Amino acid sequence: MKIIAAAAATLSLLLAVPGQAQDLERIKSELRKKVPEAPVDSVRKVPYGGLFEVTIGSEVFYTDENASFLVLGSIVDLKTKENVTELRMRQLNKVDFAQLPFDSAIKIVRGNGSRKVAIFEDPNCGYCKRFERDLAGVNDITVYVFLYPILSEGSVVKSKAIWCSPDKGKAWMDVMVRDMAVSGDSTCANPIDKNLAFGQGKRIQGTPTIIFEDGERVPGVMVMADFEKKLASAKGGTAKSASAK
Repeated sequence: MKIIAAAAATLSLLLAVPGQAQDLERIKSELRKKVPEAPVDSVRKVPYGGLFEVTIGSEVFYTDENASFLVLGSIVDLKTKENVTELRMRQLNKVDFAQLPFDSAIKIVRGNGSRKVAIFEDPNCGYCKRFERDLAGVNDITVYVFLYPILSEGSVVKSKAIWCSPDKGKAWMDVMVRDMAVSGDSTCANPIDKNLAFGQGKRIQGTPTIIFEDGERVPGVMVMADFEKKLASAKGGTAKSASAK
């Protein structure tokens, strides 16, 4: 009897899968009709209040089985005290660290450089300057700075001048930490357009955007204590950084 019951349960599950897939496609279709300006990427059932998770770009929303509403906000699991929505967004926004275009970055090494991090930054970004000043005190780290001038045309000109400097790392630190002007040629071959295209493809919308070795990215400035903790947990994470030169 146990074997028959198990077989019946398995059959029931297999029969339910196509129906579930059809339901998800139906919900996605309804949302696209009702909110055509928001391209829906995916819909999936979540174990909270009969809700369905909706992903649009790097954002997470929720709806019901009839797509009659869209919830803008976070779900917090009161049992674990975990922000489920935030965790899901971090998963969606992960970037394969090993696949970053390191030849388009300014490489700055401090100490033994064993811990690695990539940061997309605009040279006219005040938050970036604040973060760089704090970051200057972190040892045993390799920082890959991707010039990402999205604030103004002046940012583009300044980024090109930094890249064309004889010592890119020094020029970057002079601008960001020492408030010095950068001068000289800004017409050399540079990766600025490539960086912008890459960042836009990954939906990087602000600076600084920090990407750790395990692929997790954090938009905005981090407190150094939290940054250090994340550096430690990210090292040796799922993403391999062996290709970082």
